[in-house]
Amino acid sequence: MNDSSSLQLLVLAGVAIFLFLKLRSVLGTREGFEKPPVPRRNASDDTRRNFEVIEGGPDRDIIDHVEEGSAEAGVLAAMKTAEPSFSVTEFIGGARGAYEMILMGFERGDLGAIKPFLANDVYETFAEVVTDREFKGLTIEAEFIGIREISIAGAEFNSTTREGEISVRIIGELTSVVRDRGGDIIEGDKTAVKRQRDTWTFAREMGADNPNWKLIATGE
Repeated sequence: MNDSSSLQLLVLAGVAIFLFLKLRSVLGTREGFEKPPVPRRNASDDTRRNFEVIEGGPDRDIIDHVEEGSAEAGVLAAMKTAEPSFSVTEFIGGARGAYEMILMGFERGDLGAIKPFLANDVYETFAEVVTDREFKGLTIEAEFIGIREISIAGAEFNSTTREGEISVRIIGELTSVVRDRGGDIIEGDKTAVKRQRDTWTFAREMGADNPNWKLIATGE
């Protein structure tokens, strides 16, 4: 009986050793805690990942607004790498609203409401113009009609500071008149729609908690 039991134990031990060696040859060995292996990727993979959708096609959120393969497309892709939730389409929508709000705030001389959306030098320039109008006794009555066209004119991204800049070319329509101290119209026509062309540049630190873009430059 004892010999039979010993023989069974030896057979079971042999099977256990065989299974252990078999598993070791397949799985390998690990020491301590190890993270699962991550495939290496090229430095440009992050940009490519955001420029292409999963199926491998171009990112419509980018090429709907700039030419595919252009420098602007690459910059916008880099912005998406820094902030994956960033949407070019949503930015354009926000720029539309910001243009109306800032333009009308400036025309009416109400800079307090728009100050948080202006860079310091832009605010100071606007304030000088408004102060000069007030000194001369001039007031502007304006009504915003709408934006006829809006498109991206350029984009830049600093990977060190993570600051992104996007310039938009805008054609807006509004009516405006300038009145003197006595209330007489000295410039403009209340019924004539004026078409205004502007190129505005907005900037923001990508990935920052503050979602607001600031107007940092204006031009035609």
